[in-house]
Amino acid sequence: MSILEIIILGIVQGIAEFLPISSSAHLIIFRNVFGIGAGMPQDMELAFDIALHFGTLLSIIVFFLEDFLKVVGDGLTKGTKTKEGRLFWNLIIATIPAAIFGVLFEDIIEDFVRDKYILIAIALAFMGIIIYICDMKGKQKKDVYKVDKKDSLKIGLAQVFALIPGFSRSGTTISAARLLGVKREDAAKFSFFMSVPVVAGAVVLKLIHKETWTIIMANATTFIIGILISYIIGLLVIKFLLKYLDNHNFKIFMIYRVVIAIIVIIFVLVK
Repeated sequence: MSILEIIILGIVQGIAEFLPISSSAHLIIFRNVFGIGAGMPQDMELAFDIALHFGTLLSIIVFFLEDFLKVVGDGLTKGTKTKEGRLFWNLIIATIPAAIFGVLFEDIIEDFVRDKYILIAIALAFMGIIIYICDMKGKQKKDVYKVDKKDSLKIGLAQVFALIPGFSRSGTTISAARLLGVKREDAAKFSFFMSVPVVAGAVVLKLIHKETWTIIMANATTFIIGILISYIIGLLVIKFLLKYLDNHNFKIFMIYRVVIAIIVIIFVLVK
């Protein structure tokens, strides 16, 4: 894989992880449909994708570092006595469904769907429409600290669908939050916050395998560049999305998802 391909995939991850357009679907499409970074062995491919997710994980932590320190600190020392402490435990609740289903079914789902490009394209288009409908139906009344335990569990259950490439972790969780009346920017924040333990868990599970470290050490430059690019782009995209949602809805993301889905289907059928 060339340096240019590494950079492109890093940019794709940095953008698609935070915008509700599905990073897993885009990495699959760019690599296996458009041929960017194609030809890697599957174990290398999966390890590289985890590295890119690690880069965007770092961008979330760095961007919201002050918030995280307060939320985690209050959650562990003050329980639910403060709004930050309540948010911490609500995030734990929201993480549980995806953690359970991820451990049990992620590999099965990914192996089944990973080369079903038309199915992924359909999921992109379908979820794009769902995101827009949920956004239009949702009211702008709750901030991130007003999300309660029941809301958190519902958002966490929605995140389970993100195991299917094309649905999008941020897309499913933001959609659920909007239906529950969470403000657009706060829905995005809650989605970003709850992605940290899920992505961190996926990274750790991958890193405990000896073969993963063998792949990383043999391709250290590739992994370092990918992590740095996805990290930098991730920081920029988080800042952009939070500002964008101050005055805009999710219509543009629905349009994009439908358009890219059509392009992929045509590309696959013609190819």
